[in-house]
Amino acid sequence: MKGQWYDAEAGPLVRPYAMTGGRTKPGPHGVRFDLIALVVVDSAGGDGADEAAESLLGPEHRALLGLCRSETQSVAELAADADLPVGVVRVLLGDLLEAGHVKVSRPVPPAQLPDERILREVIEGLRAL
Repeated sequence: MKGQWYDAEAGPLVRPYAMTGGRTKPGPHGVRFDLIALVVVDSAGGDGADEAAESLLGPEHRALLGLCRSETQSVAELAADADLPVGVVRVLLGDLLEAGHVKVSRPVPPAQLPDERILREVIEGLRAL
């Protein structure tokens, strides 16, 4: 009996490197997607050319676009909902970003967040009202 990598219920198996064309980093510029970065479909150009360009995308790219169309998603949510490894999702998002299909909002760096002490003072001030 030959050893099997998966059982009959697993269905067709596609290796992650096949989905990304062997790439491990998103885009030629090495864009880094944080897990909490928010992804939304770029609706700036809503003409038929976008639909034609989307039809040339792979099924995984189209699946990610479909998930982003319903609501803004984080990179981690996209990976979970698409049932793909985060590394694969990052590479695919790099493709979509480069092609202008999506926009990515970077998370706020911790240095730019308000100090906890200030937030506590605001809460105490609101309670005093």
